[in-house]
Formats: sequence, C-alpha cells, structure tokens
Amino acid sequence: MTFAGAIQLAIREAMERDPNVICYGLGVPDPKGVFGTTTGLQDQFGSQRVFDMPTSENAMTGVGIGAALNGIRSVMTHQRMDFFLLAMDQLVNNAAKWHYMFGGSSSVPITLRLILGRGWGQGPTHAQNLQSWLIHVPGLKVVMPCTPADARGLLLESIFDPDPVVFLEHRWLHQQKGEVPGASDPVSMGRARIVREGNQITLVGFSYMIPEALHAAEWLALRGIDCEVLDLRTLRPLDWLAVEQSVKKTGHLLALDTGNPICSVASEIIAHASIHCWESLKAAPRRLALQDAPSPTSPALTRGYHPGAAEIAQQVLAIITPEKASSMEVSELIRQPHDVPGDWFQGPF
Repeated sequence: MTFAGAIQLAIREAMERDPNVICYGLGVPDPKGVFGTTTGLQDQFGSQRVFDMPTSENAMTGVGIGAALNGIRSVMTHQRMDFFLLAMDQLVNNAAKWHYMFGGSSSVPITLRLILGRGWGQGPTHAQNLQSWLIHVPGLKVVMPCTPADARGLLLESIFDPDPVVFLEHRWLHQQKGEVPGASDPVSMGRARIVREGNQITLVGFSYMIPEALHAAEWLALRGIDCEVLDLRTLRPLDWLAVEQSVKKTGHLLALDTGNPICSVASEIIAHASIHCWESLKAAPRRLALQDAPSPTSPALTRGYHPGAAEIAQQVLAIITPEKASSMEVSELIRQPHDVPGDWFQGPF
C-alpha cells in the first residue's frame, strides 16, 4: 500500500469506528483527493462528514476547535504547512492551552494534517519544514512518520488521542509503498523504531530523512562502516530512551533534520545526547539539516540546498574516519534529478 493509501485507510477506519469523526479541509473531496489521501471518503460517508472548506485557514481551524469541545473529532487537512501559519494563533493559544487552562476538565481532540517538504522549485513560501516551531509548544503532539505502516497506525492514534495532534506529511513520501499491518497492530506515539541495526554510529532522523539515511547506510556498509538508523516517528512525545540507548551503544551520533539548523529537532537531539550520553561519546556529535536560508526556487540553488544520502555519508565519514573522509568519493549517491523524489513519483504537484 502507498503512504497516501495508508492515510486514507486510517481516516476511513476511524470514521467507521466513531460517527463523531469528520474529515474536512482544502481539497478533501477534490478528484485528486490531496495526493490520494482522501479519495472516495465523501462517497462513503457523505457530505455532512467529508467536505471542502473556503481558503481560510484560521477560520477552519477555529471551527475544528469548537467542534472538538463539543464531542466531534475533526481530521482537518491543510494543503501546505506554510499556509497554516495563518492559524497558529488558534493552535497555540487555544487548542494547545485548553486542557491546562481548564484544569484538565476538557480537551481538544483535533488532528491537523499539514503537508510539507521540498520539490519542483516551490520556493520559500511553499516548502518550509517548521516542525521545530510546533514541538516548542506544550500541549501539542507532533507526528512525522516515514512508512505507510506508521502513517496508518500513527494517524489512527492521533485521531483518537484526547489532545491536539499535528500530523506532518512530507509530500515525497505519499507514493512510497510498504506493508501495512491490520488493525490489531497499533503504533504508539512516543516510541522510536530502529530501522537498521548497527554498532559504529547512530543516525537519528524522521520523515523523508530516513530513506536517505538508509541509502547512505547501505553505501557505507560496503566500505566497512556500520550505521544504526533510528526513526523517531513522533517528535513530541519523543523517545529519549531509544536515542540514549543507541548512542551509548555506538558512541557516535549524527542527527538528521528536514528543517533549518538553528533551534531544530536535530539541535535538541544533540543537546540531549551531550547531557545524558557524554561519557559514551567517542567524538563530537554532528547535525545535518537544510542550509540556514529560505528555501530557494532556482534549480541552480536548490541543488546545493537539500541534504541527502551523499551529504549524510560525507558527515559519517568525517566522524568515523576523518583522515580518509576527503578522499572518499560519494558522488554516486547524489540524486539525479535532485528536485524530485524518484521515478516512482506520479504527482500531483
């Protein structure tokens, strides 16, 4: 099943399980169905539970919060994270604070699907990865899966969670295929997953950086470097124990991020590891994120802006074998063309 199909499956399962679950947002009943994640839902559940909204992000978020306070679980779709910034007031000052401000007597069970990620020269206002903004806010849960199985499992967990959850989808993952287990195999928030066992260095990441990390790890394994790849899956709550256990085992750390480097998730990973795993670290930990600049539009600039498997391999070599790093050729890992995920991608843009 594709990543998009797994999301559609989770929404359908949730709506079948609970008649108070609704699904709405920009493009939800559109024939393309938001990258194929909402196709057929309106036909099955009707326009009272599955519907489009005007392009007013703050209003539609406020509607969802009000509905949540009255027993309705909304699965709300925003086509781009960038546009959702218009609704940050509703999310941060209302949804995230409600449970705390009312002494735990009520909560806001709302799930916000935000699509982010790079590609096709979309530029500085269409390709931002702002997950670190969200994890900074107490009261929010932030989910960022990379596999179809986790997309389905974690979306179901998000929909039935009593707190507001922001579910972040990298657009390059929607057509990725993978096995999706049945409803009897839930995926819990706050539990990372080791996707590749290793003993020399820990690569900690999430979302689209995991496929790139696995690509780099396979290449490095052929050159005698054994990488452990840890997929965080959820950013808040974050599985600190899994990070500590892996770093203490390998003694080296490279934190990967799809966002900008300053105050990033990768920065927090390094800070935590430096505090709690100091005696186990054999070298200074490193982070790999975007350039500290807005996302460019020009193909000439985007080529050097987004890190991938080649940059991951370079960083690992610099940590493990610094004396050989400059002589190792990683050009075969560079993606061509660089600004689309691969031949398997079929759109829509």
